[in-house]
Amino acid sequence: MAIKLMYITNNEKVAQIAEKSGVDWIFIDLEIRGKAARQGGLNTVKSNHSIKDVKKIKKVLKHSELLVRVNSPYEGLQDEIEQVINDGADIVMLPFFKTKEEVEAFIRYVKARAKTCLLLETPEAVENIDTILEVTGIDFIHIGLNDLHLAYKMHFMFELLADGTVEKLCKIISKNKIPYGFGGMARIGELDPPAENILTEHYRLGSSMVILARSFCDAGKIESLDQIKEIFEAGVQKIRDFEKILLQADKNYFDDNQKFVHDRIVNIANNIEERLVAEGKN
Repeated sequence: MAIKLMYITNNEKVAQIAEKSGVDWIFIDLEIRGKAARQGGLNTVKSNHSIKDVKKIKKVLKHSELLVRVNSPYEGLQDEIEQVINDGADIVMLPFFKTKEEVEAFIRYVKARAKTCLLLETPEAVENIDTILEVTGIDFIHIGLNDLHLAYKMHFMFELLADGTVEKLCKIISKNKIPYGFGGMARIGELDPPAENILTEHYRLGSSMVILARSFCDAGKIESLDQIKEIFEAGVQKIRDFEKILLQADKNYFDDNQKFVHDRIVNIANNIEERLVAEGKN
């Protein structure tokens, strides 16, 4: 089964291009509480989405589902969830939770009117994962590498893949028969480790979803819709073509890839560490 692809946008035309290219979930990001403080030093996307975007994007979608990331647990969360569901969210994602009780409240607020997705991105949630998974009504879990690697004082988000944290969580979640995914992905052939090697790790670990990262298509910096369309059509097709290779691959292929990815990540993290030390920042 092909991995589900997510793309974050509040632009109707870009959402339609992504959908026509085969993106499964269009992602509206309403999370602002505490995010800037946590990721202030990183070159990460700070969302400018608003709750009005939910209805706007839902209106133009024909096949793709609409995922909405709401804010982390706070006193107004129930009202926020109520509105995004009323405006058309197919899947509601809860970020930065820490306890079973917060997840129970989230499930209670959704009331089975939409699918639920947990964004697992705090050390507390990792520590409490067994009790959190006792909660019924969790449809998906995505492991958020950005916030989680920051919380663990790591320099590179994929260190969580190299040190076994992602694999450990995948095994625990898999036993509970909940679909899961992790992190983001660039275009095939790009970045380091290359996207195809990260995708191979998704398959080895039984992941069923991934976010197409800003490095896949930074639509906010591209004026030409034709160029965006070209990037999406070619990019998604290359992912689907590579998946056909993975479906035929044997265990040795995945083992060799795991070692390659591990070594590349360790090397990248060490280089970052050395640079920070040289700059007096670590």
